[in-house]
Amino acid sequence: MAWKTLGKLAALPAAAGAALAAYDLTQRKHAILRNFPVIGHLRYLLEAIGPELRQYIVTDNDAERPFSRDQRRWIYASSKLENNYFGFGTDEDIEHTQGYAIIKHRTLSPVGPATGQHSGEDVALPSAKVLGGPRGRAGAFRPASIVNISGMSFGSLSAAAVTALNKGAALAGCLQDTGEGALSPYHRSGGELVFQIGTAYFGCRDSSGRFDLERLKDLVASAPVKALEIKLSQGAKPGLGGMLPGAKVTKEIADIRGIEVGKDCASPSRHAEFSTVDGLLDWAELLAQATGLPVGIKSAVGDLDFWRELTELMTPGDRGLDFVTIDGGEGGTGAAPLVFTDAVSLPFRVGFARVYRQFAEAGLTDRLTFIGSGKLGLPRNAVVAMALGCDMVNVAREAMLAIGCVQAQRCHTDRCPTGVATQDPWLQHGLDPELKSVRLANYVRALRRDLVKVAEACGVPHPALISIDDIEVMDGESRATPLAELFGYRSGWGLPSAPDRAELLRVLQHTGTEASSALESPVAQD
Repeated sequence: MAWKTLGKLAALPAAAGAALAAYDLTQRKHAILRNFPVIGHLRYLLEAIGPELRQYIVTDNDAERPFSRDQRRWIYASSKLENNYFGFGTDEDIEHTQGYAIIKHRTLSPVGPATGQHSGEDVALPSAKVLGGPRGRAGAFRPASIVNISGMSFGSLSAAAVTALNKGAALAGCLQDTGEGALSPYHRSGGELVFQIGTAYFGCRDSSGRFDLERLKDLVASAPVKALEIKLSQGAKPGLGGMLPGAKVTKEIADIRGIEVGKDCASPSRHAEFSTVDGLLDWAELLAQATGLPVGIKSAVGDLDFWRELTELMTPGDRGLDFVTIDGGEGGTGAAPLVFTDAVSLPFRVGFARVYRQFAEAGLTDRLTFIGSGKLGLPRNAVVAMALGCDMVNVAREAMLAIGCVQAQRCHTDRCPTGVATQDPWLQHGLDPELKSVRLANYVRALRRDLVKVAEACGVPHPALISIDDIEVMDGESRATPLAELFGYRSGWGLPSAPDRAELLRVLQHTGTEASSALESPVAQD
């Protein structure tokens, strides 16, 4: 009896294989399966797990994109307070990598290593400029951190992820940008905010979808919003508008945004409140006067006509922005067409330098704060950005990596395996906001610490004081081009004004270089 039962069980796989073969031979959709029944399915299996195979087995430490294995390892180790050093020397092919940036240290310098050269200590790294100060905004302030969290909406990210980021921002003393998806309950976990106003005006619109100033004023009064950011475009999909796939539009998100459940949420590509640069400045002044907050814009860089007109209209001084956030074409997104992520808008260094030159030639750089974003959460990239004139950098995907993202690149499918970029309750439950908030803060502190180390190597006490003369870019085995020559900068460009430098040094002396208390090292591992 037992043998008969075993025989029947053994026959089941054969029967299943025969049934699958019959289906493959008769179906017309896949030529591979008709020609190679049963075994042809291996092709689709390998295609499905191809990203995982490349990520963990095939690619070397520096080949993977958008973030290499070495870059991710540095972020992961930093976030967990593990050893984030590397042994034996660089993996980079410095001599043959076109565009590789080299930071030139000083052999002797009056600036001493006051930060504990190889410790995990963090030091005060405030912005070199007072945000909103030049235009006398009532809510002007000096950001306490030059590293802040870039705009990522609740909806694109999970509730657990937004909570972790906000709590982590509070621990690290940095700002969190809400993204264009409105201000959710998860943004109210202790961290200070920059409220982003997108083209759909989520969080500050009326029942017909038009901007509502009174709702904006009520929202600002109800939360720790420190500044307003008008989103014109982002690097990964400029001129396209935002997109939240319907799979991510839960009832909660629909209620917060004022949209329909389960349907794609596409933000318009342009604002309805203005259609000219002149109108943009009028609207920015309206928002600033109504709220008292600094107001700026976020934009990718393409055609320069917009920036030329903006600097011309800001020159008289009666109207103006308080800050400009430039996003590079290499920046991230939750969902966008491939052609936009790959080919629309200039990379950060090229785009930022062109915009900064416009303001510098007009003599306006001291009137506003410059913020950069687009893979600037890595120390070398951030140093180059500061040398080009950034006063602060915003980090997005790097912050996601710090709270558990594994670069699965499933953001647009709602199937993020680590619960960061999904609305699936089961996938979200694996992300512990309390633990991950600590890791986010650890990462931000590690980045600030490394920036201070590099600044000290360059002979200055703050990264904003690293100049274009401190960077060269390799363009072959035997030649490196100074950053100033590469991007057409004049002497002194990229640095804060003399009064801002003097005030920054005073602030640094007042705060001292004592390390802030170290965060408790998490035990759990991803």
